[in-house]
Amino acid sequence: MSAVETWGEMVRVEHEQSDRMRGVRPTDHWTQYARQFKADPHRTDDVLVERLRAYLRPEDTLLDVGAGGGRLALPLALSCRSVTAVEPSPSMCAVLRETADESGIAVEVVESDWLTAVVEPADVSLCSHVVYVIEDIGNFVRKLNQNTRRLALMVVFQSAPQSQMYQLWEQVHGEPRHPLPSLPHFLPVLDELGIAYQVEELPADPARGFDSEEEAREMIASRLYVASGSEAASKLSAVLDDSLQQEDDGIWRIKGGSPLRTCIVSWRPT
Repeated sequence: MSAVETWGEMVRVEHEQSDRMRGVRPTDHWTQYARQFKADPHRTDDVLVERLRAYLRPEDTLLDVGAGGGRLALPLALSCRSVTAVEPSPSMCAVLRETADESGIAVEVVESDWLTAVVEPADVSLCSHVVYVIEDIGNFVRKLNQNTRRLALMVVFQSAPQSQMYQLWEQVHGEPRHPLPSLPHFLPVLDELGIAYQVEELPADPARGFDSEEEAREMIASRLYVASGSEAASKLSAVLDDSLQQEDDGIWRIKGGSPLRTCIVSWRPT
């Protein structure tokens, strides 16, 4: 299979497994998580935001595809001429608009998925931690390329974002977790599309964690599609008794969870 076909097959197989475990796919997957993506647009301790600022010019227009709750779109709007945020999730758009209103930052919000969105081309395009679940990756990247005048920026993890939970998935569900594609699969896609790119690696983030044991158990159950009171819930509870630990910083983490390394892939449109 080609790189584009391999990517699409990985996404399709992962989605099929997820749907089989959770039953009906929610209309808006982000409803219960959207509030977690609210952040202060004026924060100064975000390494990714500061690195992305370095790619922007004050006169640039920015297109943020899959903008979520505006964690990047809003702070970056302070460093360029204008921002258009494309986001298909109604709950994410609600958080984005709320934060924009509270902070007095103007951002145009286009509530749509990328492949059907109607937008004006921008000087710089940004797509952060979105492509893992995009089955039609070829057309997704082509459209991004066509709507970018100067520079495209893609933020991607070196491994799948939920990979630290894969070991738990197999223990609870009795089958290996089909992984989503990530950076090692994305670069061959760009090669296949004839796009010459550069990769900047950021410092590794700590393994993701939770503020309390209760939150950890609740969020992990949700991400593994484990229903309360089910046989799988009993298995997960026993597994987490051995797998969860509170570390020196007070954060609860899965034992052996690997840090996620973020990379910025950039290219000039052809």
